[in-house]
Amino acid sequence: MEIERQFLIDEFPDLPEVYSAQVWQGYLSTAPVVRIRRFSPPDGCDRYELTVKGKGTLVRAEVNIPIDAAQYDEMSGILKREPIHKDYHVYELPDGLRLECSAVDSGTDHGFMYAEVEFGSVEEANAFVPPPFLGREMTEVAGFSMSNYWVKGRLDFPGED
Repeated sequence: MEIERQFLIDEFPDLPEVYSAQVWQGYLSTAPVVRIRRFSPPDGCDRYELTVKGKGTLVRAEVNIPIDAAQYDEMSGILKREPIHKDYHVYELPDGLRLECSAVDSGTDHGFMYAEVEFGSVEEANAFVPPPFLGREMTEVAGFSMSNYWVKGRLDFPGED
């Protein structure tokens, strides 16, 4: 089960970094969400995963399955388009929570940045007070999802500039 809140951001925060990687992700299906990811951290120890997600926003089922490079490459070959690229960083927040930040398709006219915070319970998620550097909350905004971005090649949600 995944319990997370999402926010737009303008830049990576000035916080202690726990992990970073270049990430490529593509969608084998968007209903239900079935995606593949390649994480390429600076140490060169790439890892790969297949993820299946259920319906929902704040709370939804999520199953991550490790796969190997050959399986990732084989599944990449059936994607309908090139994988999305993310500059991905994980930071530690002062309360011990982890903040996952991504710059998506940087350098393109449709690139954007967002952050996610995962929680152990709905109560913890609802009690979380976002730090000032987190922008507009997108958790419950229709159309704000990476699978939607994959389908449309851009974000499409109410209030978008």
